Amino acid sequence: MAELRQETTPRAAAPGRAAPHRPARYAVSSLPAPARGPEPGLVAGPFEVAGRRLSASLLTGVPGYADGPFTVDGRTAVGEVTLHNRDELLAVLSAAGRPAEPSCPDGELLLRCWLALGADGLRAADGMFTLAVLDGPDVVLVRDHVGARTAFHCRTADGGWAAASSLRALRERPDVDTGLDLAAVRSFLTFAYLPGEETLLRGVHELLPGRVTRLRPDGRVDVEVFWEPRAGAAGSDLTVRQHADGLRELLELAVARRLPEGGREVAVLLSGGVDSSLVTALAARLHGGTVRTYSISFGAELPNELGYSGLVAAHCGTAHRVLTVPGEQVAARLADTVALLDSPVGDPLTVPNLMLAEAVAGDGIAVSLNGEGGDPVFGGPKNLPMLVFELMREDGSPRARADAYLHTYRKCWEDLPVLLTGEALAALEAAPHPRRHVEPYLDDRRMPSLLDQLLHCNLRTKGAHHILTKVERLTASQGVQGRSPLFDRRVVDHAFATPPALKLRGTEEKWILKEAVRDLLPDTVTYRPKSGMRVPVQQWLRGPLSELAADLLLGPTARARGLFRADTVETWMRGGGLLLPRQGGKLWLLLTLELWLRAYDL
Repeated sequence: MAELRQETTPRAAAPGRAAPHRPARYAVSSLPAPARGPEPGLVAGPFEVAGRRLSASLLTGVPGYADGPFTVDGRTAVGEVTLHNRDELLAVLSAAGRPAEPSCPDGELLLRCWLALGADGLRAADGMFTLAVLDGPDVVLVRDHVGARTAFHCRTADGGWAAASSLRALRERPDVDTGLDLAAVRSFLTFAYLPGEETLLRGVHELLPGRVTRLRPDGRVDVEVFWEPRAGAAGSDLTVRQHADGLRELLELAVARRLPEGGREVAVLLSGGVDSSLVTALAARLHGGTVRTYSISFGAELPNELGYSGLVAAHCGTAHRVLTVPGEQVAARLADTVALLDSPVGDPLTVPNLMLAEAVAGDGIAVSLNGEGGDPVFGGPKNLPMLVFELMREDGSPRARADAYLHTYRKCWEDLPVLLTGEALAALEAAPHPRRHVEPYLDDRRMPSLLDQLLHCNLRTKGAHHILTKVERLTASQGVQGRSPLFDRRVVDHAFATPPALKLRGTEEKWILKEAVRDLLPDTVTYRPKSGMRVPVQQWLRGPLSELAADLLLGPTARARGLFRADTVETWMRGGGLLLPRQGGKLWLLLTLELWLRAYDL
């Protein structure tokens, strides 16, 4: 029988629990050789190679999981590396004649895999990682297959390179000139996140997932792809049952690998949808310790999915906890929450997500599983408008498809002509168009099916640059590792090898995923229509957030920045204009962006 508690605030950490990992991010640099001032957190170097001055630092006290340095074959590295298949990688290295000590840190093990096997070594790794390697005068940066962890890089004023797993660390460097990137502002207003390399800091770039990025002294950037999903790569002759059974086996392995060792308690964030429910069911079945589940409520008077999450918790026998999130707490904590993010996300669940992480940490739990990934990997409702467009469209060009994709986001893309000031619009005339972020995926001949093209696009944009980075930053701020089994590389590979007709079967979304786990959950959970988390954004903006939004969006700082037309913002706040039915979401984008710009002093 599930244990149920309903609370409004996280509790303090239980006594006698294990202390969280020492928080840190990392920073590395390759600069022209003349001596410079002291570098905070220095752990390797400075040393000179071919006229360059290289160093690596751990930025302690900043939420993160950086470790190092690791030195192998003359290369020194730091990174944020958590591997889920250590034994497998150790066996691979032994077979290659390059054995590693079984007790070596995850970062060193990954470095050894790359040095011994190159891209194959990285492809074999299962985990969450970003690694920075000082390789001669070059800086080499690695980001994991799907983007569970991330890092950034930029040129310095004297022609060097700086990289860090903290965007703020680059913003604060005196030798980096980072102003506001207006094209990135437009991308954010279009997508509600930044879907590629660009950041809101001019000249600073985010790593792309599944890549090795080499920064050379002469300014060249060489990028090697070590992993991309391939549609129909294998399994075309399998039966439906074989596809489902194969997926079930991989799901069990993905969850099992992400469970904490030693039977320690594990948390699962449970919304009541099929994705988080199946992760809960598998964790309860596979874990030898207590499984604690956590759900969100915005108040009994609002629509919610607590009936479903409670049903799943009872069915799986978890210790269940419901956290009530009042609008007043969202208003009080929004600024601090946004400041934790390297890029803003127009997701009204940021504060609730942070409060869930606090609740998990308060219960003394260091690992939290979630159901993120079901939609971008197996085909959620985001794809249906594009499939309808494809049936009806007259313009067959890739550009038309990409523009339609921008419209399906239903954020501020169509409002930009009346939202942005004339000066901002003029400055954007020569800027690259936001469609560049999605057009290559939507015209990718390696993905013969439109559905797989859409999934690939969603995986590489929203998955890597919104979902996973938000999970990592917010959970890490509390010393918790947020892990996403449905983004497991083998699960993703299997999903793309599965025929599209098994992912979208008639009007049934994620059909093969549901088929693979239908024995684990009640049918009322597995086959109910997706409703999503209904966040009362408009109520917040009319209530506890109304004064804050007006002060920030119509105040002197926002007006002086010159991005938005005050008359349009005023109209939106009165409920006018071309907003309905997504009025609250659009204002939320503006508010989130304004808070982030202030947090980064832009």
